Amino acid sequence: MKTSDFDYHLPPELIAQVPLEPRDQSQIMVLERNRGSIEHRRFADLVDYLKAGDVLVCNDSRVIPARLKGKKADSGGKVELLLLRQLDNAVWEVLLKPAKRVAVGTKLEIGDSESKVWAEITGEGEGGIKVIRFPEEIRLPKLGKIPLPPYIRTPLADEERYQTVYARVPGSVAAPTAGLHFTPRLLERIEQKGIELLFVTLHVGLDTFRPVREEDPLKHPIHKEYGIVTKEVAGRLAQARGEGRRIICVGTTTVRIIEGAAQASQKSLLEPFEGGVSLFILPGYQFRMVDALITNFHLPRSTLLMLVAAFAGKDFIINAYEEAMARKYRFYSFGDAMLIL
Repeated sequence: MKTSDFDYHLPPELIAQVPLEPRDQSQIMVLERNRGSIEHRRFADLVDYLKAGDVLVCNDSRVIPARLKGKKADSGGKVELLLLRQLDNAVWEVLLKPAKRVAVGTKLEIGDSESKVWAEITGEGEGGIKVIRFPEEIRLPKLGKIPLPPYIRTPLADEERYQTVYARVPGSVAAPTAGLHFTPRLLERIEQKGIELLFVTLHVGLDTFRPVREEDPLKHPIHKEYGIVTKEVAGRLAQARGEGRRIICVGTTTVRIIEGAAQASQKSLLEPFEGGVSLFILPGYQFRMVDALITNFHLPRSTLLMLVAAFAGKDFIINAYEEAMARKYRFYSFGDAMLIL
């Protein structure tokens, strides 16, 4: 298995720059693994593929205003920061540009003259990652902006459109995008059909922005992302699995947190979990908790595409992507969706 096995060429015009309105009018490609079949519907039709007793699991992480602009206190040189992961009360790992010109000990001024905070670089890691201490961290949300992925170049009129309608736990630097298609009305229809709706949390971090550069994907380092599966949710998922009811994950982030929690469980099928998740799912992985997956169309050579290939089969997924491009599906964060059964 090579990283190049997960490569494909996407015409730039198929990268969705703005979200569709309403949310649930995106296209959804429905893949049936057992039959090898493909159907094309609207996302609002998702309820037709669900049945009473199913469990739909969503990631309720909320994107934080993680993109900050500032300057070096000594020289006035401009810098841009992307908050990645909170290490302590006022300490964060960040991606800093330009990283090479900013040494440990450098003080930064973030914001403008009317509203600014001072920060200091206290450590550094690989790939431009710095550790920064913010003495006035409480003011950061007012200074930052929601960080859109680099392939989206059109400004977002409403930043709330890059949040799921059920986002409630702040901590992600990118949205769990499969959930962007749900509307309150669609969720209501799903519950009225007898589908159980559960929420877990996984804060999307650095790996969303990092392509796999190694030709051997096993050499690709995976950073930890903070996740939570509560006692109540763990119990309900374990009960559903024991009763043979389908567990349907909304997004690859949801897959990683419940599969990671299952791997960490020692006394039962699924135990409550809170902590770092660094699970890298590649073809050959044996899924313990997931029966179906709702996901968007992912970047080539990405860990997310590899996860989807592990779930549905690489050849099936590559063929599905080729068909999606031929039918002019919209790709990536604001693009269309896929349901894998």
